[in-house]
Amino acid sequence: MVIKAQRGRGNKIHLLLDDEYMITTDVDFWAENYIPDGEEISSDEWEKLVFKINYRKALSKCADLLSRRDHSVKELRDKLLRTVDAESADAAIRKYKELGYLDDEKFACSLSEYLFRVKNYSVIRVKQELFKRGIDREIVSVVIDRAKYDPVDAVVNVINKSYLRKLAEPDGREKVIAALVRRGFTYNDIKKAFYRIENE
Repeated sequence: MVIKAQRGRGNKIHLLLDDEYMITTDVDFWAENYIPDGEEISSDEWEKLVFKINYRKALSKCADLLSRRDHSVKELRDKLLRTVDAESADAAIRKYKELGYLDDEKFACSLSEYLFRVKNYSVIRVKQELFKRGIDREIVSVVIDRAKYDPVDAVVNVINKSYLRKLAEPDGREKVIAALVRRGFTYNDIKKAFYRIENE
């Protein structure tokens, strides 16, 4: 197989094998891994080169995504797989875990705190959100146990924020209770929250 490189837009370099386009990289990578145009390359050498290109892309994509917000391993992997192969994605994830930038337990602690404190989610809803992001059941259990969370406080906050007007409507109390149950709060916690609101 004969390799050739063509300059693309910006700093892009398009690589061709036997005059057929195969993959795109950048000027910096090509400067470090330059192969002269027209040189013969074996399939094994080509596979190694493609892996290096995709691994570099995966590392760069990880850096970009993690600079915006924290991610779980599953979230990050799913996003990487849109642009690179599984082997490169997994290698990049291993690297970022080693560097301490990717930690499901720290991510779960931070997210659950936000969902409890800011969103006033119930325990059930927080668990669902963590599972959805691929957090291991054991980690979820540890994080939920560690959280300083009062479900009654959460119910009171939700009622004050979203349901006070509804309480004045006919059958308002029943409708609010049904809405809170749908949000994952227990009837017992809802009852205590109503008692607190009515007596304080």
